[in-house]
Amino acid sequence: MNKYELAVVVNAKLEEEEKAAVLENVKELIARFGGTVTDVDDWGKRKLAYEIQKMHEGYFSFIHFEAEPTCPAEIESRVRIMDNVIRYLCVRQDA
Repeated sequence: MNKYELAVVVNAKLEEEEKAAVLENVKELIARFGGTVTDVDDWGKRKLAYEIQKMHEGYFSFIHFEAEPTCPAEIESRVRIMDNVIRYLCVRQDA
């Protein structure tokens, strides 16, 4: 099992419940593909470095998880098509 960090930027125009639902869906994806969420670091609303889809702000969350090497590709392919996710990045953490 490898350790990974998934950075997710969610649309800032969403209500708190909708934002929580998006993050919960991402956590469920991780669990569905055999991963285990170890930590969630929520940074809240931040200004974006550049405009994305006519938005200047987004909710930043970092999800730390452990999974098999095939898991991140499956998660990325599902997160890519989520409507309220502006950007995402999954990286492997070195021990």
